[in-house]
Parts: sequence; structure tokens; C-alpha cells
Amino acid sequence: MSPLLGISLKLISALAFTLMAALIKTISTRYPTGEIVFIRSFFAMIPLLIWLAWRAELPAALKTENMRGHVKRGIMGSTGMFCGFAALQFLPLSEAVAIGYAGPLAVVVLAALILKERVRIYRWSAVTIGFVGVLIMLSPHLGSGAHPVGSNAAIGAALGLAGALCSAFASVEVRLLTATERTGAIVFYFMLLTSLLGLSTILLGWNIPDARDALLMVVIGILGGLGQILIVQAYRYGDASLIAPFEYSTMLWAVAIGWFWFGEWPATAILIGAFIVISSGIYVILREHQLGLARREQREVGGPTRIT
Repeated sequence: MSPLLGISLKLISALAFTLMAALIKTISTRYPTGEIVFIRSFFAMIPLLIWLAWRAELPAALKTENMRGHVKRGIMGSTGMFCGFAALQFLPLSEAVAIGYAGPLAVVVLAALILKERVRIYRWSAVTIGFVGVLIMLSPHLGSGAHPVGSNAAIGAALGLAGALCSAFASVEVRLLTATERTGAIVFYFMLLTSLLGLSTILLGWNIPDARDALLMVVIGILGGLGQILIVQAYRYGDASLIAPFEYSTMLWAVAIGWFWFGEWPATAILIGAFIVISSGIYVILREHQLGLARREQREVGGPTRIT
């Protein structure tokens, strides 16, 4: 595996998803969440099919030996998508992104419990501190008068947290799928199932978009497709517990976009909590780098080495 390549792919996917979230927030009050989920998933197939055609992998890339795994990932990921998109209606972009940081922390725990990845004491310490940061970020949304949008802030925070946890389970399922499934199949079946789930909400009533919003919806889907391909590839080149913390890079983009695009600035508690979570992630990165150097030295000189 090549952890540096996995990390780079994760960083690029984080930027794509942040831009996508900003566009979703732009139209979220004008269209039902189910409609947005459908558009995001359906048009995300465009970059996927272009990518597979360019690699001359159609239709072989769509073959699967683990449809059950795809369905599990699709249900968990779709639920997380519905919750995350709905949260954008009630929260500033940077705050919705920051609350979503509970997801990468949960991935570390799930990677140890489900994937049986070796997670050392320093990662557990970072996760514990990170969850404290998440609690701090949630604190402004626990009271009805704690946020400019009133009691809706608590709803948005709850939706954001639920979406983050669902996404964590989906990330772990992706890691399991990469053992036997091609990237094309993993992304395609997720988009297909999510499109069908989103389409089912048409019975609840959809709104017909104008030309501008229709274009934004197409861009949302394309960004989502690119981000999805990149993130699946990222997990091929590194452990889930190592790749996931780089999701924190989205905070920089979210703050900048939120300020210039929506005129929003995150609350002090959000910045403090995000700083704690990001610091925990940086600690993991530095310790993983140190561990990698120690392993390399061990291979070169021989002898027992233990790092915790």
C-alpha cells in the first residue's frame, strides 16, 4: 500500500465534497432533501462512467461478488446522505462540516472493532480528545436560544451527528468491499441504490428547478461522483483509521466558502472544538509518520522495535 497516495486522494475528495455541500446548501431550502439526494446520486454516474470508459473497464468493472455488501454500504451511506443534506438547511456550512468530524473519529473505533485493524494507544488517546472537541462543537446547539436559527439548530446538529455516524459505518463497509470489489462497482452500486431511494421520495412531492438550479444540480452530482471515486481509491492505499482523519481538511475550505459565499462565520465553540479535533488528527499523522520511520529502520537494521 502507498499511504501518501491514499492521503492525497482523500484530501482532493474532501475539497470536492466541500464544494458540493456549499452548492447543496444554496438550493436546500428550495427543494426537498430526497430530490437533492436523487440528483446528486444520478448525475454522479457521469464522471464514473467516463472514468470507467477511459480505463476500458466497462462492463467488467460493474461485476460484483458481494451484492449484500453493496446493499449494506448503500443503506448506511444513503441514510447518512439524507441526514447530512438536511442538516445543511439549519446550520452554517462550516458548523455542519465540523459536526461531521464525529465520523472520522468513529471510523477509528469501528476499524478496530470490525476490521480488526491494530489501533495503538496514541490513536485511542487522540480519538478520546477528539470526541471532547465534538462535544464542544455541539454545545452551541443544545439550547433553543443558543443559535440564530433558534430551535432548528438542535435539529440540524442532531441530523449532522446522525449523518456522521452513518457515514462512519459506510466507510468501514467500503474498506471491506475493497478486498474483493473494483472501485467502479463500489461507487456504481452505491449511486444506483441512493438514486432509487431518492427517487422514491417523488411521491412526497418534488419541485421543478429553473435553468440555473438545474445546472447547479448537475454540478452537485459531478462533484459528488468525483469525490466518491477518489475516496474509494484512497481506502485502497491505506488503513481506514489512517486515511479518515484527513477529512479535517474540509474545515479550512468550509470556513472560507462559508465566509465569502454565505457571509457566515462559525461560533467560537465551533472553532475551539474543531481545533481540538484537528489537533488530534495532526497528532495521529505525526505519530503514524514516526511509526513508519521506525518500521523502515527496523527492516534495515533488524531487531525488535515497539512503539505505542
